Amino acid sequence: MTKRLLMNLLLTVIWMALTGRFELLNFLFGFVLSFFILWLMSRSSEDTKYFERLPKIISFIFYFFKELIKANMQVAHDVITPKFFMKPGIIKYPLDAKTDMEITLLANLISLTPGTLSLDVSDDKKVLYLHAMYIYDKEEFIESIKDGLEKKLLSLLR
Repeated sequence: MTKRLLMNLLLTVIWMALTGRFELLNFLFGFVLSFFILWLMSRSSEDTKYFERLPKIISFIFYFFKELIKANMQVAHDVITPKFFMKPGIIKYPLDAKTDMEITLLANLISLTPGTLSLDVSDDKKVLYLHAMYIYDKEEFIESIKDGLEKKLLSLLR
């Protein structure tokens, strides 16, 4: 997968050198163009992990930024308005993530979003304890993380 990424980046730099425009938009166009060319060249090969994983990574990045902005807006609204809308609590979140890396990444991504904080992992690594500022419905909160962040993260790592 690293070999394909480096080849994609090399073709992108060659594209930018040939066009003579070293701009972000030209870089993105060259990256997509070289991704498509590499995909066409390797359709018959067995190694297609790069072509399956890269769109998932990009989708995950956009999803996480959307959630990050949404959480920032919620906390900022609560800070600006005179009335507090917080309903804080600690949640016992059952994990689908199994490895240390999966659990660590999930816990860190949860902590990066404002209003949530990872507190601890159980000794058997089946439960993650979270503090959240806005828990109106416990089950809905758990499902939003399970069907969103954790599901997308695990699809990238497995």
